[in-house]
Amino acid sequence: MSPRSGCCLALSVVFCLFVSACCRFPALDHIKPRTSDKAQGRAVTELLKRLLGNRSTEFIVSVNRSLSNDSLDMCELRSTKNNKIVATGSTGVAVASGIYNYLKYFCNCHVSWSGNQLDVPRPLPKLTGVLRINTPHRFRYYQNVCTFSYSSVWWDWPRWEREIDWMALNGINLPLAFTGQEALWQEVYRALGLNQSEIEEFFSGPAFLAWNRMANLFKFGGPLPQSWHVNQLYLQFKILERMRSFGMIPVLPAFSGNIPKGILRLYPEARITRLGPWSHFNCSYSCSYILDPQDPLFHQIGSLYLSQVVKQFGTDHVYNTDTFNEMTPPSSDPTYLSAVSRSVFASMTAVDPQAIWLMQGWLFFSDAAFWKPAQIQALLHGVPLGRMIVLDLFAETEPIFSYTESFYGQPFIWCMLQNFGGNSGLFGTVGSINSGPFKALHFPNSTLVGIGMTPEGIQQNPVMYELMSELAWRKEPVNLAKWASLYAVRRYGNTQENLTTAWRLLFASIYNCTVPHYRNHNHSPLVRRPSFRMNTGLWYDPADLYKAWKLIMDAAPSLMSKETFRYDLVDVTREVLQVLTTSFYQDIADAFKNQKLSELLTAGGVLVYDLLPELNRLLSSDQNFLLGTWLEQARSLALDDKEAQLYDMNARNQITLWGPSGEILDYASKEWGGLVEDYYAQRWGLFVQTLVECLNSGQPFKQDTFNQAVFQIEKGFIYNGRKYPTKPQGDTYKIAHRIFLKYYPQKTPTLR
Repeated sequence: MSPRSGCCLALSVVFCLFVSACCRFPALDHIKPRTSDKAQGRAVTELLKRLLGNRSTEFIVSVNRSLSNDSLDMCELRSTKNNKIVATGSTGVAVASGIYNYLKYFCNCHVSWSGNQLDVPRPLPKLTGVLRINTPHRFRYYQNVCTFSYSSVWWDWPRWEREIDWMALNGINLPLAFTGQEALWQEVYRALGLNQSEIEEFFSGPAFLAWNRMANLFKFGGPLPQSWHVNQLYLQFKILERMRSFGMIPVLPAFSGNIPKGILRLYPEARITRLGPWSHFNCSYSCSYILDPQDPLFHQIGSLYLSQVVKQFGTDHVYNTDTFNEMTPPSSDPTYLSAVSRSVFASMTAVDPQAIWLMQGWLFFSDAAFWKPAQIQALLHGVPLGRMIVLDLFAETEPIFSYTESFYGQPFIWCMLQNFGGNSGLFGTVGSINSGPFKALHFPNSTLVGIGMTPEGIQQNPVMYELMSELAWRKEPVNLAKWASLYAVRRYGNTQENLTTAWRLLFASIYNCTVPHYRNHNHSPLVRRPSFRMNTGLWYDPADLYKAWKLIMDAAPSLMSKETFRYDLVDVTREVLQVLTTSFYQDIADAFKNQKLSELLTAGGVLVYDLLPELNRLLSSDQNFLLGTWLEQARSLALDDKEAQLYDMNARNQITLWGPSGEILDYASKEWGGLVEDYYAQRWGLFVQTLVECLNSGQPFKQDTFNQAVFQIEKGFIYNGRKYPTKPQGDTYKIAHRIFLKYYPQKTPTLR
């Protein structure tokens, strides 16, 4: 058998596996791009202009949907005699990702949130024959309902434009499109008879809208100004137009039963349940009101809202809503649960007979004690098979498909969650994501229809998202060591062995968490309120991180002009200092326990007066790690000082207290210049000072008393009114090198 025929056989096996799942779901056949081939081709041409400038004319782009007769995207690329590349694909997304594949593997180029490396060779490298890129996955999903609060809440159109370009290049064709929905809800509530104060009492502030939408929260951080609604509606129109121009299928919001309290006034006979408190919040901001899906009013409101959605936003027939997100249903009776999902789906099909319900499968994991097989099957089977797509949201760690017989016959998407809260910190599960989608594809009677990325927050660990998106176009797992080496070459445009070795080290350690059931939420003492009960565990050997740090530092002098390299130098050094903070914390705890004041003063002094200030200086030297940028983006959306103060409070509170009294304290932690200095370092300073006073006075350390004192620091940060730099300050290399000279030999003597 020739290599070529062997390849064809492998492709046909994958094709058959996929078709066996897809053929069972003819109800999905209508989920396809509505934009013309010509318009999709134009969209890719414009993307290339934004990305490559004048070099974009060296690519000849066309879209021809007849290239694929099975809804599976493909792209073909070939060289011309005059050194141009002709790219033809079944959709705009297919062409964009095909070209990005060529840029990565033939031109050693790279595009990411943290900078691009686009030193495109001149002339373009020639292709011998036809380069054909295709996917066994009908859908490539992107976003989490939380991402709109943790990451994109303050974005303007230029930032959205870059993100949608990134989506196209990375093959995303099923993105969540949740922006601007409150503007439509406001119109629905007004039409029902609610007054403006009842509406304003319902919506949370911008930074907390994700949880308002999921019925976890109301009011906190609000009210939403009318200018917010106008701005977000304008953005949504542009977002949808651009997504569709590439041939993407935007997923729009639908009704889950979450209602304002004012509905009780208008419909006193309606079957409405008030939920219990959510996540340490009291009923001033949680204990939401939920309309029973079997009440006729549910159908009325759900249909009224979706009619507005379709009227204003158009439709591609896929809608997301999540019932019982982090909330226990009032009954475990399977008959009730089936009736609930049947009612939710009926409110969709009343407006759009071709509706497909896309549901996050998070509830089955987060409340596993409730969701046993009978309950899961009942909820899923309330919707006709093929009319619901379930996101296996955290499949790299907690795959639900494997113990639900492929979601009991409903199609599903295997997803990598990767990040909770948009935390800073290096993390990955490369081994799991490299094998997981292929296991799901070969699972007995698999109903897999796609793979996806569902991070709560983005703009960290770009390597994980590049690998995951690329796996959607692969027929088998990659060689991780080789892939990591090639990633280093294209990310920096440099073949230094130091860099490829560093990335192989990182991939084998910090990026390959294999601890069962591990949730990547940054547990580092650095970003947690100090106590003697802090999590100091690591899933990797820090010696590997230190070795990679040294290799990157050795390569630094000649690479500081590369934004991608500067970002990684800062990020890896930041991670080292995070680990060293844990070491100093342990020294502080031991010194206090053993009543050794001098040792406490030494360890505490180094941490508070040197390590954390150095970390703040390092972060402040790179535009990707600035608190000021986050706050300025928030304030820039305001029309007046009152709105600016509201948005500023939202932005500060989310990344610190997460609630008026620290209800979800430090969940969305970030390591940013300004935040380290005025928030984390201040807390650690108070902790060390308190311990010194305890030793001097012979008094025991009381956590409750400390919590009350440190809360004043935490709350003070939210209202300090300080303006933080939005431009980097200082020389990144000099700062990183100084940190290296001080801390590498001291903490890693065996690695010299």
